[in-house]
Amino acid sequence: MWYWGTRALQGAALLPGVGALYYSTVEPDALRLGLSMAFPAIMVCARWLRPTGLIFPVRVMTVSALAIWYVTDPPRNDRVWAGEYAVPADAWRVGDVVHVRNVRNFRYRTETDYIPAWYDATYDLNRLDSVDLVTSYWAGEAIAHVFLSFGFSDGKHLAMSIETRRQARFPYSTIAGFFHHYELFYVTADERDLIGVRTDVRRERVYLYRLNIAPEVRQRLFLSYVGAIHDIIYRPVWYNTLTDNCTTGILARAGARLRYRFDWRVILSGHTAAMAYDMDLLGPYDPKRYPGFAAVHDASRIHRSQDAVIGPDYSAAIRADLPPPERPQP
Repeated sequence: MWYWGTRALQGAALLPGVGALYYSTVEPDALRLGLSMAFPAIMVCARWLRPTGLIFPVRVMTVSALAIWYVTDPPRNDRVWAGEYAVPADAWRVGDVVHVRNVRNFRYRTETDYIPAWYDATYDLNRLDSVDLVTSYWAGEAIAHVFLSFGFSDGKHLAMSIETRRQARFPYSTIAGFFHHYELFYVTADERDLIGVRTDVRRERVYLYRLNIAPEVRQRLFLSYVGAIHDIIYRPVWYNTLTDNCTTGILARAGARLRYRFDWRVILSGHTAAMAYDMDLLGPYDPKRYPGFAAVHDASRIHRSQDAVIGPDYSAAIRADLPPPERPQP
């Protein structure tokens, strides 16, 4: 029993422990890398303590020390961030008006060459008349980045994306998102930035769906984002690929039932729109023209020509050929 207990402890802790240390934000990098090598070395070399009976206590203390450090490792806002995450938005409500400071509106020459720009704006809650679900695919069908864009009757759009806040010293890593490596960040941006970089610069496959939700739900959802954007400035949180990511954040903001938050399509985010369709949250689209999700999905892709220009009419242009969310005429 003792033998299998220590083997189980070693096996269960070794890879996650190495990952937690390697992808941590410990500085300097030499210390981070040294700790990520020291932890498995202690766990493995403890086997030589078997004659003294200390193998299991040493491993338990090592894992316990790592666990205590990990759960007390605080997220921070005062790091040296990559340019697109350097300036966070802030948002607050005064009566029926929401004020947003630092709406991002980068102008991209290439994916990595851009002109940084932000502006301040106000949004009238009484004019909030649409919420669009955006899914962007860069490889395959299983994984997509998912975010929302809020539309107002005066022509304004505000896109909000829950993302990893990456430090300038680190390249992007999918695996790192499972550990304390990225703080969570709300990219609050003009559609010309947040959607435009995906359609016109990265040339990803981008789909836009109208959400079928009541006006009071739209407003509650928008204000939920506003509150989260404001709170995170003072209380940063860790991003986590499994529990606190772009899709789970939307579901939490929308108050979705737990069974949907744990749906397999939350992890395989390329299927999020299909899940929304099954929840009767898309459209409503004319079932004669769009019989089933596959038809809605195909029709909802944003198509942009190679010589298209991201101009002031970008929001209207990307919606011009998308299916209108309306019930069929009798």
